[in-house]
Amino acid sequence: MATLKEREGKRKKSSTSSVIEFFVIVGVAIGLAFGIQKFLVKPFRIPSPSMVPTLKVGQRVLVNRLGPHFGDPGRGDIVVFKPPQGADPSLNRCGNTNEPGDGHPCDTPTSQQSDSNFIKRVVAVPGDWIKVINNRVFLAKSANGPFKQQDEPFINKDDHTCQELCNLRKPIHIQPGHFFMMGDNRGQSDDSRAWGPVPKKWIIGRAFFTYWPPDRIGTL
Repeated sequence: MATLKEREGKRKKSSTSSVIEFFVIVGVAIGLAFGIQKFLVKPFRIPSPSMVPTLKVGQRVLVNRLGPHFGDPGRGDIVVFKPPQGADPSLNRCGNTNEPGDGHPCDTPTSQQSDSNFIKRVVAVPGDWIKVINNRVFLAKSANGPFKQQDEPFINKDDHTCQELCNLRKPIHIQPGHFFMMGDNRGQSDDSRAWGPVPKKWIIGRAFFTYWPPDRIGTL
């Protein structure tokens, strides 16, 4: 039979083993959570009203980070991305000398990305020609058209605000590897019309599910 001293030694070893096991499990859980956010799915909070009525301020969504590695986003996708530095309030400019005030959207982003995260909808993809009339998107496959108004049931039709970005009738061409982003709340959205298309490498992922508040839970 084991002596009292031997039994105490076994209990100490068992306790030590349990403590080590606990910290290993916690460490693995933290590592998995970090890995999931970094490589698979990341939560994101809506910071502004630019996507109303689809997404409201404070609403929370899940973003699929794998998508951009395996394919391009499509028209209509809601994506989280790093905008060009031209979107920052300190710069607030297009990447070339042809500003939207000249009658067309910005066609070239600044060369560096911002540190901010934006969420918008993809409205034009590489190869598209785009112009904006009364806050509605018109697309064509060539500069000479024909331009077709897009079916956009998701935009905020109750907002009739018209700023300098609402009528940009001179078309621009979306270059390879770039995507043109606009908010659903067109009258209150700072988007690609002002600071240009977004390179694919700056896209973090596609928003696919909203989980807060409870009355808005569902897929996007």
